[in-house]
Amino acid sequence: MPSTPSARDRILDAFEDLLAEQSERAATLDAVAARAGVSKGGLLYHFASKDALVEGIVERLRALVTDDLERMRSAPAGAVDYFIRSSVSSQSALDRTVIAIARLAQGSDARARDALGEMQRGWLELLEAEVDDPITAKAVMLIGDGIYYNSVLLPEPSPIVRDEAEMDRLVALVTELAGRSR
Repeated sequence: MPSTPSARDRILDAFEDLLAEQSERAATLDAVAARAGVSKGGLLYHFASKDALVEGIVERLRALVTDDLERMRSAPAGAVDYFIRSSVSSQSALDRTVIAIARLAQGSDARARDALGEMQRGWLELLEAEVDDPITAKAVMLIGDGIYYNSVLLPEPSPIVRDEAEMDRLVALVTELAGRSR
């Protein structure tokens, strides 16, 4: 039986949901408390301000990215294969947090922009270590970013990568590109 999320996690989940579904402006303390099913006092116990909520999801993103980088580093088929395949949004905790942080970054939150930059640098560092050519590694990253954009923003199913066979062909092509750079 899955454990019940803590009040702190429910509050962060609610804040992320409101950011992703609506906007930073809609993610008021009252709205977050209502969505999380806690009193405003309960919210303030865990997060004294909206600023503290932002810090909370930035911390969450860093933890999720650290886990993702470790999976990428130890992926049996390599970092390029892992990065391309994991670029399709699966509505994972990382996907939800990235979208929420991106909303904050759109609103000029420097912490959110910095956190997204750290995330990108971490992925790029692992790609560069495997590919040995910074430009090819950046091309791999941009291909992954395009896949992510299409899977998050365009109607289902994604018109770009329709099935596992297409993903396999795309990964093979990108892996070949990366291998040629060595």
